[in-house]
Amino acid sequence: MRTDVLFWNVDTQVDFVEPEGKLYVPGAELLKPVWEKISELAKDENIRVISTADFHYKGSAELSVNPDFVKTFPEHCMAHTTGAEYVAETTPENPLFFDWEKEYASLEEVNTAREIVIRKDAFDVFMGNPHTSEILKLLSPQEVIVYGVTTNVCVNDAVLGLVKKVEKVYVVEDAIKELPNIPLPFENWKKLGVQMIKFEELKEQIKKERR
Repeated sequence: MRTDVLFWNVDTQVDFVEPEGKLYVPGAELLKPVWEKISELAKDENIRVISTADFHYKGSAELSVNPDFVKTFPEHCMAHTTGAEYVAETTPENPLFFDWEKEYASLEEVNTAREIVIRKDAFDVFMGNPHTSEILKLLSPQEVIVYGVTTNVCVNDAVLGLVKKVEKVYVVEDAIKELPNIPLPFENWKKLGVQMIKFEELKEQIKKERR
């Protein structure tokens, strides 16, 4: 398994992606073909994938019956519901799960797992799951490739956390989608040294690095 590069799949869950989802991101379902290609590339090249997931219970600080759609949202991705599951194109195969509300005697298993799911109770996976930073530290990749939803909320939070911890962060620009009415983060990402890359460019880069 490659250890220098890590794919980071952000919240590609039914409630966000499917039009009938509880917090549908308009147009997100159109990204499913490229997400499928990314999943296939990771499998073919034996690249580890961390998939993050909103996994809420009643009373979560992110949920509100009167949401402002910036800091609070309607109920979505409730624990153990269909809406919290991944779409077929990104569903992990035999993943190792890390739940935000559980304690683990050791996280060392991450070193042998190709697919890891980190469930979270906040936009920011580094705040919403106490194990995220330690998992990343154990894996210590040089490059992290980010994709998923949404660009201006959870993807942005993942990027902001990752740039503090890894050498190079890429975002697959044709594999992300934003929510309306929230500022986009692209200028800030550029200042932080985040590199935007299209899937076909990523594919060539991964194969070149292998050689």
